[in-house]
Amino acid sequence: MDTFAAIAARRSVKKFDDAHVMTADEINRLLGAAILSPTSFNIQNWRFVAVTDAEVKAQIRKAGWNQAQYTDCSLLVIVCGDREAYRRDPARYWVNSPQAARDYILPAIESAYADNPGLRRDENLRSGSMAAQTIMLAAQAMGYDTCPMIGFDFDEMARIIRLPAEHDIVMAVAVGKALAPARERGGQLSLEEVVVRDRF
Repeated sequence: MDTFAAIAARRSVKKFDDAHVMTADEINRLLGAAILSPTSFNIQNWRFVAVTDAEVKAQIRKAGWNQAQYTDCSLLVIVCGDREAYRRDPARYWVNSPQAARDYILPAIESAYADNPGLRRDENLRSGSMAAQTIMLAAQAMGYDTCPMIGFDFDEMARIIRLPAEHDIVMAVAVGKALAPARERGGQLSLEEVVVRDRF
């Protein structure tokens, strides 16, 4: 599917076919696209919890105010971020680069994040959001529908998925086959209203 067509076709679907099962190859293809998403300093700080187990999905639905997408989707991806990714053997993030590049970038990673917990959390939100969009567009290209979701109790979600203490939850993305089309777009603002040329 053409990228622009996928962007135009992607909508937040509320009703999924709960009988549809994604294959392991499809899930791997989708998440394989997700890990091509950009991250600052290439620290690859996103982490993905791929939920297909019915019992886990049912627990998440309770934490998500009984929204049916959590249980009826074929795959629920909980997009998270690791605040400590910057220090987890960072040389591997640049293993294919020339030595001169590694000598420059590795100290820069440490300098940027070591004493800045706020930046580490911000990077999780930025990187996770870009990865979530990649998941949604890749799913659309694969013939699947999606719904990005933040409608859940974050503390309870963390408990259910056993989120490590140094991780943040960014959002969930429900993936599956739509039973009903999404509603028409509520109304798009014009480019003139949202685009500023050069400076405000």
